[in-house]
Amino acid sequence: MRAAYYERQGTAADVLALGELPDPQPGPGEVRVRIHVSGVNPTDIKGRTGFGGAPMPFSRIIPHQDGAGIIDAVGKGVSNSRLGERVWVYEAQAGRPGGTAAELTVVPSERAVPLPNGVPFEIGASLGISALTAHRCLFADGDLKGRRVLVQGGAGAVGTAAILLAKWAGAWVATTVSRPEQEDVVRAAGADLIINRRTDDIAAKVRAATNDAGVDRIIEVDVVANIEVDMACIAPSGVISSYATENPAAKLSIPFLKAMFKGLVLRFVFVYSVPAAAKLEAIQDINNCMVAGAYHPAVGACFPLDAIVEAHETQETGRVVGKVLVKVFS
Repeated sequence: MRAAYYERQGTAADVLALGELPDPQPGPGEVRVRIHVSGVNPTDIKGRTGFGGAPMPFSRIIPHQDGAGIIDAVGKGVSNSRLGERVWVYEAQAGRPGGTAAELTVVPSERAVPLPNGVPFEIGASLGISALTAHRCLFADGDLKGRRVLVQGGAGAVGTAAILLAKWAGAWVATTVSRPEQEDVVRAAGADLIINRRTDDIAAKVRAATNDAGVDRIIEVDVVANIEVDMACIAPSGVISSYATENPAAKLSIPFLKAMFKGLVLRFVFVYSVPAAAKLEAIQDINNCMVAGAYHPAVGACFPLDAIVEAHETQETGRVVGKVLVKVFS
């Protein structure tokens, strides 16, 4: 099979290679997926660069956790009825050396989820980390119908997924952006209130739109930078869910009395440690959202596998708005 891989950490141009590797074979409880589209995520960049000092877990890594394709082989204990099934794949490279930046990948059967009829592989490859993270941030603390949500950084992959899922669940959604081109993405996702974080007073906008009640949930891309704003926006007994940082040494300081008086819940979400039962619930909701036609993430760029370096550099620099995808097999 053709695959992209790296054998040491570093910049995309320095370490990413393309080549022919042996076809992987599924073991007990596993399926093999012929990947049509692979999704690039910040976690893939962090793994390649050794973010936070993390070492190489394997001597050779085929990157990417997310993708979509067709099951073409099954291991012992997996029904042959899965052969030919269209699926979306999550955590393909979690605890394993082989991800979805290849023509073939092998994953535990449960990590290959049926892709609803009519949903293109491009959407399937945009799910995984983004949708599972957004779902945990939104729903870990109960139903969203009639709730008010603020998504900080709504044009990012997780942010857009959060808007889409929250609107599908019946919530009112405000979101922040930093550039005009991001407004189109969050507007298409269904945001009710769009706030420019560079020019607007976020808290004033949120309080005015909610009759000074605040929001029940905040989905937070940078809680260290935004904690004061979040505290001004959050309603009593509200939840701030934080899922990312650009600084592994960052420290968070919270005004204790204000947080206590509000009954604030601060939740940290790391998709790989989300309980299995919560992931199963998320998968069901995500598929139901797609069946309803309510999940339509923005795709910023789609590269051929030959352009894997450019795909990683595009994700790393953030020079496009929307998901970065790699077309592996047509």
